[in-house]
Amino acid sequence: MSTDRQAELAESLERVRTQIRDACAAAGRRPEEVRLLAVTKTFPAVDAALLTDLGMTDLAENRDQEASAKAGEVASMRPDARVRWHMVGRLQRNKARSVVRWADEVQSVDSLRLADALAKAVRAARERGERDHPLDVLAQVSLDDEETARARGGCPLPELPALAENLTQSGDLRLRGLMAVAPLGTDPAEAFSRLAAAREKFLEDHPSAVELSAGMSGDLEQAIACGSTCVRVGTALLGRRGLASP
Repeated sequence: MSTDRQAELAESLERVRTQIRDACAAAGRRPEEVRLLAVTKTFPAVDAALLTDLGMTDLAENRDQEASAKAGEVASMRPDARVRWHMVGRLQRNKARSVVRWADEVQSVDSLRLADALAKAVRAARERGERDHPLDVLAQVSLDDEETARARGGCPLPELPALAENLTQSGDLRLRGLMAVAPLGTDPAEAFSRLAAAREKFLEDHPSAVELSAGMSGDLEQAIACGSTCVRVGTALLGRRGLASP
């Protein structure tokens, strides 16, 4: 069964990589400028392990409880695999201590309070000897209207400078760039164009924070055209998800 699943994943992976190459060609960019992040949420650890067999090293989750267990399972199944785990879902401050145990990067930092909670958790983990380096983070920008942003998360653009400055000043967090999700029911090209303009201004103050995580299975072409350096792909890679986590 795992052999059949691996063949299925290999086919999907090649299809997604071709999609990325074509999108880069259309945008006049090099494919190596865009990193593929496999979003394994709700799929079993064996799928994540099979992806590492196919050369995937960047895996993402959006729920701490599921991710914590899955990261441990994958480590047991593939002890030699060099996996970088990314938190891409909305994160509550009370989960910060748990997240820093398994995540190499948190892409969904959207408030000063969350930034402070993560910094405190990293500092405590370093003191306990559980970490020996800062946590990479992306500031999540909201492209939604104010009411929708409260439900979906993301830092409003007017508040981004203060959040970015906080992250830059932290010795326990390392600001690597921005993340965003296209609003529901709107043209992703228009949303990502606004994101690109905001990023241009952001880079004037934070020139080393060049990561731009934008684009998923249904809109990665538009995101790549607007400068995305990281696409987060789940459905196109692993298939449609069930209603509940396994």
